[in-house]
Amino acid sequence: MVFEFKSAIREEATIYDAFKQLTVRYRRDIPELFKYNAFCVISDGVNNKSGSFFAPYEFFCGWRRVAGLAKDVDGIDSMFTLIQGMFHKNRLRDIIRNFIYIPDSSKKNEKIVCRYPQYYAARALYDNIKLAQKPEGNGKGGTYFGATGCGKSFTMLYLTRLLMKSEYFESPTIVLITDRTDLDDQLSGQFTNAKNFIGDNTVVSVESRANLRELIQGRQSGGVFLTTIHKFTEDTELLTERTNIICISDEAHRSQVNLDQKVKVTEKGVTKTYGFAKYLHDSLPNATFVGFTGTPIDATLDVFGKVVDAYTMTESVKDEITVRIVYEGRAAKVALKNGELEKIEKYYDDASNAGTNEYQIEQSKTQTASMYAILGDPKRLKVVAEDFVNHYSKRVSEGATVKGKAMFVCSTREIAYELYKNIIELRPEWNEIKNAEENSELTEKDKRELKPIERLKLIATRGQDDIKEMYNLLGTKEHRKELDRQFKNEKSNFKIAIVVDMWLTGFDVPFLDSIYIDKPIQRHNLIQTISRVNRKFEGKNKGLVVDYIGIKTQMNLALKQYSEGDKDNFEDIAESIIIVKNHLDLLAKLFHTFDNTKYFKGTTIEQLNTLNLAAEFVQKTKDFETRFMGLVKRLKAAYDICVGSEQIKQTERDYTHFYLAVRSIVFKLTKGNAPDTAQMNAKVREMIKEALHSDGVEEIFKLGNEEETEQDIFD
Repeated sequence: MVFEFKSAIREEATIYDAFKQLTVRYRRDIPELFKYNAFCVISDGVNNKSGSFFAPYEFFCGWRRVAGLAKDVDGIDSMFTLIQGMFHKNRLRDIIRNFIYIPDSSKKNEKIVCRYPQYYAARALYDNIKLAQKPEGNGKGGTYFGATGCGKSFTMLYLTRLLMKSEYFESPTIVLITDRTDLDDQLSGQFTNAKNFIGDNTVVSVESRANLRELIQGRQSGGVFLTTIHKFTEDTELLTERTNIICISDEAHRSQVNLDQKVKVTEKGVTKTYGFAKYLHDSLPNATFVGFTGTPIDATLDVFGKVVDAYTMTESVKDEITVRIVYEGRAAKVALKNGELEKIEKYYDDASNAGTNEYQIEQSKTQTASMYAILGDPKRLKVVAEDFVNHYSKRVSEGATVKGKAMFVCSTREIAYELYKNIIELRPEWNEIKNAEENSELTEKDKRELKPIERLKLIATRGQDDIKEMYNLLGTKEHRKELDRQFKNEKSNFKIAIVVDMWLTGFDVPFLDSIYIDKPIQRHNLIQTISRVNRKFEGKNKGLVVDYIGIKTQMNLALKQYSEGDKDNFEDIAESIIIVKNHLDLLAKLFHTFDNTKYFKGTTIEQLNTLNLAAEFVQKTKDFETRFMGLVKRLKAAYDICVGSEQIKQTERDYTHFYLAVRSIVFKLTKGNAPDTAQMNAKVREMIKEALHSDGVEEIFKLGNEEETEQDIFD
């Protein structure tokens, strides 16, 4: 270890000076000092960091945890946690032995020393896997909740080494599972270049399920296999019943927790299919499953077990592992002309008088209000395009963006295409093909890798019914792969990506520093989306989220939820079970004089007849009907959350479906030729188009200083 300390009382002596002295002066004058160096520590008496001798300055980090959860420490206290945490004799030996990764081959001097969240997470998961291993355990190795961008792939690598080098596990077989091919490629590149570190020469990216079976069957130990979850639908045969198999899942909040059954009825009969996760668990029945995610959901914890260790976005920003994210509200104001609005209300009144019931009218109002008719209104899109072009151009001209890379998130493919056309109309030069960004010096490597391309591209899959121009613009899968490579090249002319769903998760571009959002997004999807701009890059001190639609409340809710990493997150399910049972009791009291026996025990005709009688019973008075419809609505909302719980008995499920069926009949009742929900939606959508007019874009977030329109989301 080499320590370089600067004076705490001289203002001009900074921690960066300590870094420069180590990596420039000492490297030049006393290189022998670093021949056996594990890592370095730098300090100016207030800031204290450690890192690899070969690492750039921005990859030197503090060590804010001794044991248990991280402490909010600064100044001299951070020196105590660094010494007590990193230099405890057992921990220091462990770090030198298991947590310094040198790639098998590299074009530069490279040595990666763990950060404190990676160390504690790998150790906590290792201990939990021991307890969870079958037959004594339940196979749930635990969930690691790590902020997006905090280096989870290295945590997986350190965990893999611990497992492989452990006498306890006797050389286990490790299967690393991602839910997307690009994530699989990313992990494969890292793991196949770490055979010496892992301690096993069999580190293989698996081509197919048959290939995986060949590799696993007949093998009693060892081997690291990387695959995608989708390969587990190719067949359903057992792969192995061994217990020393550990499955590590990346991004464990999506397809990897899908154990649900789907039933499809056709004239040929009933087909039952399951989610990918079900096939995976059936193929490896005695494996231990570990989940890594930046956004755990209840289903994650059901499949992988409790959160074993957590590292939140707030901690990641404080430790300077990711950059802070700032929010700028720019509401694209849309107004409905009052006169036209009155016409829409009158139309709903006419529908009601004609016999449409109030529930269908309410549903139509909700659906048309949130319809993309408003977001995709041509006048609104024109205004959004103008504001985006001005805002983006200003950032580039003022040097507020490191490489000019920006992402614009739209609600639908159709809206994205219309926005694309609007922007090109305003800036036709952004559609010109250029070899590279202007004024960039190109090496021979750059010349080989860069492709002539436009500044603005639309990223989405093709649709079978797309018009010719849109179909040609979107291109093939190979074309999208090339776009991926060019966007990740800082010197490429491709600077602005308009996206809908693609590139919003697991897509890492460190120099991307602006994301514009015009799509309603919630919870874990929103966290994943805004995290696209939080990666560190030289000269980048923040990522900017520009909001055209009003996601601020959802963003605050999501940040609150995913900043409480040490919670078990099972409260939602427990609360919902109580609500379901309470509402079933209240509904039973309402129905105590109604005989529903034939619904549960009669023929299909008797069941239908009982439902119709129940609907009449509900409508005997308006108050009774309103109370019933409200109770069932709340029952359904709670039931949807806890539907998978074993605490809901079968009779309770049956009664829930009975009340839902009665509500559906009351809901559908219309008289004569009155319009139903679908007919009303179509008519009102057309009326909304006539009624909309755009009022331009307004900066809606000002804080303190009138000039200040940005707010740090972690503040």
